[in-house]
Amino acid sequence: MEYYNYLKSLHLIFVITWFAGLFYIVRLFVYQIEASQKPSPEKEILQKQYKIMTYRLWYIITWPSAVLASIFAFWMLFFTELGQSWLQMPWMHVKLGFVFALYLYHLKCHLIFKDLQIDKVKYSNTFMRLWNEGATIILFAVVFLVILKNAVNWIYGVVGIFLFSILIMLGFKFYKRIREKKSNH
Repeated sequence: MEYYNYLKSLHLIFVITWFAGLFYIVRLFVYQIEASQKPSPEKEILQKQYKIMTYRLWYIITWPSAVLASIFAFWMLFFTELGQSWLQMPWMHVKLGFVFALYLYHLKCHLIFKDLQIDKVKYSNTFMRLWNEGATIILFAVVFLVILKNAVNWIYGVVGIFLFSILIMLGFKFYKRIREKKSNH
């Protein structure tokens, strides 16, 4: 059991740093997109700096964290007795579905990263602010599933997540109005 707890601790540490990277990279995407709309020379100076920052965050923190979190998760699930018993539980199947969604989210962020590295802006800063909530929703779902360990009760958590998401979107719209009013004065 102690061996399993070491694996779980390492897994959790890298999940935390992975999410930290995902949260921050999308915030940097917002800044990069906003920088692309600035006049020269400010635009070029900011873009150069944000490219360096996103590159370092993405390849030094986020990708390694994703890989290490995955390695320790697979190790726990497939090479420990307790992990193999978790694989029999319906809540774990649901959790793994959310983890798969997290991998897809990460890969989409990678595509956005690659585009922004070559100054290709496909999305608005508003879209990126909303996109940033995707990782939050996945995080909430996974935490509820792991803590509750119930494939049915997690639905209440997900309903709560969607209500929370609506509140976040309303808050975002409210904040945007405040920013617009301040910039008009």
